[in-house]
Amino acid sequence: MYRTHTCGSLRVENVNETVTLAGWVQKVRNLGAMTFVDLRDRYGITQIVVEEHSADEVKAVAASLGREYVLQVTGRVIERQSKNPKMPTGDIEVAAESLTVLNEAQTPPFTIEEQSDGGDDLRMKYRYLDLRRPPLQRAMILRHRMAQSIRRFLDMEGFLEIETPYLVGSTPEGARDFIVPSRMNPNQFYALPQSPQTLKQLLMVAGYDKYFQIVRCFRDEDLRADRQPEFTQIDCEMSFVEQEDILEVFERWAKYMFKDVMDIEFAEPFRRMPWLEAMEKYGSDKPDLRFGMEFADVTDLAKGHGFSVFDDADYVTGFAATGCASYTRKQIDALTEFVKRPQVGAKGLIWIRVEESGTKSSVDKFFSPDQVRAIAERCGAAAGDMVFILCGPKFKALTQLCALRLEVAQQLGLRDPKKFAPLWVVDFPMFEWDEETQRFYAMHHPFTSPKPEDVEFLESDPGRVRANAYDFVCNGTEIGGGSIRIHDAKLQALIFKCLGFTPEKAQEQFGFLMNAFKFGAPPHGGLAFGFDRLCSLFGGTESIRDYIAFPKNNAGRDVMLDAPSFVDRAQLDELCLDLKKPE
Repeated sequence: MYRTHTCGSLRVENVNETVTLAGWVQKVRNLGAMTFVDLRDRYGITQIVVEEHSADEVKAVAASLGREYVLQVTGRVIERQSKNPKMPTGDIEVAAESLTVLNEAQTPPFTIEEQSDGGDDLRMKYRYLDLRRPPLQRAMILRHRMAQSIRRFLDMEGFLEIETPYLVGSTPEGARDFIVPSRMNPNQFYALPQSPQTLKQLLMVAGYDKYFQIVRCFRDEDLRADRQPEFTQIDCEMSFVEQEDILEVFERWAKYMFKDVMDIEFAEPFRRMPWLEAMEKYGSDKPDLRFGMEFADVTDLAKGHGFSVFDDADYVTGFAATGCASYTRKQIDALTEFVKRPQVGAKGLIWIRVEESGTKSSVDKFFSPDQVRAIAERCGAAAGDMVFILCGPKFKALTQLCALRLEVAQQLGLRDPKKFAPLWVVDFPMFEWDEETQRFYAMHHPFTSPKPEDVEFLESDPGRVRANAYDFVCNGTEIGGGSIRIHDAKLQALIFKCLGFTPEKAQEQFGFLMNAFKFGAPPHGGLAFGFDRLCSLFGGTESIRDYIAFPKNNAGRDVMLDAPSFVDRAQLDELCLDLKKPE
């Protein structure tokens, strides 16, 4: 037996016990007559003391220790004279009677501490060392606890966990697929699933009315803090349900998770917000409701006063930044430069300072004081606030103002990661128009059912059709989303037609699903939650990488495994593949 206890388990009650610990050397402090060793495992740290009267061989081993050596210690638990209240084991230490080096270690390239001195790239290259650090250990433990909580709730609700295949057919609609060549079927390819969408619908056709899976999914897309090429979904589907049934079950699930994992209770129902309201009030279909600063449409008040920027714009919108009337010209200029960045794309920023004595704005020469005050009041401004205004094409101006709202809130400290504001966003548009290709695309996916009352507009006015879809949003992040599915083959064929599919193309790509519908598909719907995003939300960080054991970098590379990599010519020949140099 290498250990009788872990490095986080000993307390005052264990004093005078003889114990054996094993772990990694966190730190060695040689004080001459005595040597102190901090021994660490994933459960915590215990201080080991090598005393002046300890055996010579014990002292010799202690003198040879380096950081991250794997060490076994046997000794007696004693009460510390100088206690450390910041450590769970801070009341005791172990007086070493024997020390055994189980494995020596090179000096690590960065410190294995709460705050490391290693940069992102270096720590990802040595990810197995980074995972020894307490923040990463806490993240992995949180992920584990959440997975168990998910399974407990869904099992109690009668859901069956069913695995679906990782090698499927390619569906070019949406994000790019990762494709996998088939050796046994030359010149043919599998794809790694972007989600088990069609497969879980087939499970509904098969009669498994409550399905879930914590499943790995794959998308070949550009990365950012909340995206990875491989990620994990909490994938769920139900039969004989309407939208309200699904929202009721998974609102209870979300409340259960918050209570079980975070000990946070939500007594009130989650807010329901139509997509159009979310866009017009917050400029986003995933609004952050931890703070106010709602947008107001001031187009009617802003136009017709000789200010060409407003007069030529389709839409003028603004919000009152609470308590920001004290902003200096330098701060306003910095925000102006922020909205002019390519990532935001605004051409400038209009402001109104609201004080007890009156208002002052960057457009005073075009507007009377009463007109400026009317705009400020429409935006909900009070004395001490600053109103920020953008204009342009409606939804472009709204999304640009959303970026500014979040930036101002960040500066004001309003985006508290320990505060949670969940909601459901509903009534999405069914389709979105793409100017470049001059066609409609499904806003969610082509299997989403339209609102029954909007079906009549599918062929005459597709842009008017709303989807029977819903997203679960919290703190400005889309955590999950889903829809009531189409279960009628004729309606599914009509949707494919709206999306520009010929009957032949629809049959080629999705014939297996439409054919299955002909054998009695029940009304069904579901949703999927981003497990990695949910973990980062509960963990209070924006990046999902810390909650994935071995993530990829921003270029989609695993720098630890050096993947992707080139393969042997013999492997390519087996797969009947030739390589083409990139242009």
